Amino acid sequence: MKKIFTLVAAIALTTGALFAQDLNEATETFNNALTAFQEGNKTSALDSFNKALTIAKGLGEDGASLVSDCQGTIPKVLLSIAKDLIKENKYDDAVAKLNETVTVATEYGVDEVIEDAKTLIPQVLMQKGNDLLKTDPAAAAAVYQQILDSDATNGVAALRLGAAYNAAGKAEEAVKAFEIAAANGQEATAKKQLSNVYLKQASNFLKAKKYSDAVEAALKCNEYVANPTALQIAGQASQLGGKNNDAIKYFSEYLEAAPTAKNAGQIAYTVGALYQQAGNNAKAKEFYQKAMSDPKYGAEAKKLFDALK
Repeated sequence: MKKIFTLVAAIALTTGALFAQDLNEATETFNNALTAFQEGNKTSALDSFNKALTIAKGLGEDGASLVSDCQGTIPKVLLSIAKDLIKENKYDDAVAKLNETVTVATEYGVDEVIEDAKTLIPQVLMQKGNDLLKTDPAAAAAVYQQILDSDATNGVAALRLGAAYNAAGKAEEAVKAFEIAAANGQEATAKKQLSNVYLKQASNFLKAKKYSDAVEAALKCNEYVANPTALQIAGQASQLGGKNNDAIKYFSEYLEAAPTAKNAGQIAYTVGALYQQAGNNAKAKEFYQKAMSDPKYGAEAKKLFDALK
């Protein structure tokens, strides 16, 4: 029986020594990881922290303090690695590392790291989209859409998405994106962009001789931001489409909005001619008179003015 007790005691002593040895190894590994991190060897540090964590978990209560230290540190190391990837413009790798950071920090309950990583993800995607916008608008649009898929209220992302679609020639999609931006804190800028989209459409429709579409787009442009050029296009499209009364209306509004424009004399002359065709000589004379100072159309305007009773 005495031999048995001696054997049990020997086993206990051996086990205690092994536990102490493992704890020392875990502690040394943790300290080496800290040194590696401070020296900038972050990937190596991460591997060592995880190794220390694994050893410490096997020690039960004896390793509990070290487990806590490892779990509190590992998410911060992951976040630091992600930030380095951002600085190197390795956006996809950075987003993947940030998502890993969120997962690990959630598992270990490191709330401040979770929030930091979640905040950085859309910022990294935005930076990626901005870089792509210069060379590949369609690819940029996909990135901005990725941001909106996670946060439909991100007005800046919606604004950039609209710009990307517009650059890619997708006007309908651009309009939808700008409308989302306008509803989420970017109203002034979004309305300006919407106005520009419709102005471009109006100009293209006019060139394509789609006169009614040109008028519709021009008027839509002015719903967002008043633009004299849109009124001019509406006037031109109406005149070419045989709708002289509408042409008079839009050209007159153009002259009110831009009385000092370089082509004001020409437009006034055109309105005078349209009124004359309609048999309204009084209004014709009024606009011919406005055109008399124009270097190109002034002489003819005076001639027609003098000819009218």
